[in-house]
Amino acid sequence: MRAARTRAAKPAAPAPAPLPDLAEVLADDAEEILARYPVRRSALLPLLHLVQSERGCVDVDGISFCASTLGLAEAEVLAVATFHSMFHREPVGDHLVAVCTSTLCAVLGGDAIRDSLRTHLGLSGDGTTEDGAVTLATVACVAACDYAPVVMANWEYFDEMTPARARELVDDLRAGRAVWPTRGVGPLCTFRQNTRLLAGFPDERSYVDSAVTTPGPRTTEGVRLAEAQGWHAPEEKP
Repeated sequence: MRAARTRAAKPAAPAPAPLPDLAEVLADDAEEILARYPVRRSALLPLLHLVQSERGCVDVDGISFCASTLGLAEAEVLAVATFHSMFHREPVGDHLVAVCTSTLCAVLGGDAIRDSLRTHLGLSGDGTTEDGAVTLATVACVAACDYAPVVMANWEYFDEMTPARARELVDDLRAGRAVWPTRGVGPLCTFRQNTRLLAGFPDERSYVDSAVTTPGPRTTEGVRLAEAQGWHAPEEKP
């Protein structure tokens, strides 16, 4: 009889390194935020952004840190963190790429852009690439219908996108190449860097301002056409 083969046990994966204590890492920054407000609880939103800039999300430790810092119940902090879509409970990659699929963006190609990016990034749906470089998300209206279809990267606008341009965008981000938003004044920073800016801290990067210009909004096209043609509304009858 053939001897039974025994499989060598796979080596156990190394345990992840413990995360640094937020109270120690963010103490000085938190105090700077608190000093801006006459009431401590008013600092909750920027404090959540601060936590997200450190952890890439608002995790359990982040909820606890904000609650203890502001003297709030953890349930109060969690209610705010889960209400606002800018806060994420799971870690976000180096770059958050959000595709708008609300009505106008969808009609003009938003769904096609999202589906193209999922295929290009090897994702079955929304999620983060294996290299942790890009997190793809589907979002509702981003208040930029004049420039549909719109993609946002780390909350910066990329207007009038196409599937090909969206694929080029994520390729540039994964390769570490400089990318300028349509309406930005400098190159795109990472998700965590931008979140720190939203917490109210200055942009300390050194860069040359972008010369990108944006076309006028489509909703005012009729006004510009009327002015060019010399059209006027009929005078009101007395």
